[in-house]
Amino acid sequence: MSIRSTALALAFVAGSAFTAFAGDQYVDSSGYAVSGYDVVAYHDLDSKPIGTAQTPAVRGNKAYSADYNGAKWAFSTAANRDKFVADPAKYAPLFDGHCAYGVAQGGKVPANPHLWRIVDGKLYLNITKNVVSFWEEDVPGNISTANVNWNTIESKGASDREIPQYDGAIGPISN
Repeated sequence: MSIRSTALALAFVAGSAFTAFAGDQYVDSSGYAVSGYDVVAYHDLDSKPIGTAQTPAVRGNKAYSADYNGAKWAFSTAANRDKFVADPAKYAPLFDGHCAYGVAQGGKVPANPHLWRIVDGKLYLNITKNVVSFWEEDVPGNISTANVNWNTIESKGASDREIPQYDGAIGPISN
């Protein structure tokens, strides 16, 4: 059974906790999920209080990559790649890398890898600094609404838009 099939089966049995991994992964022009940033590294970064900018994301290296959910992922170390491969649902951002607030509003839009927050061990991304302020007004409520909305929009294709107001640091570092 493939990772995707296993995730779908678990989603059916376990409910909404796994449904965020059932759709098409958002991939920008870098060709990598999360613009080539290391999704495992987010879990080791210092999370800043609501209303302040987060610690900068860690860029991946194409030498340490893996495939999951139809996308290529880059990691800063082989150890992080191996952690991801062992449990991708633990590290992949919810809503297949789309903006969490966008999903709460009922749509799939890109997400900026620098606008992140870990909540209850799950990685959420947002699209712009302005959107982050709306997201942070009610993080638990927005997560709840996004989870409900995801059930109706996850089957739609991934966003094909580029990330607006992005700093241009797209893609993983080269070896």
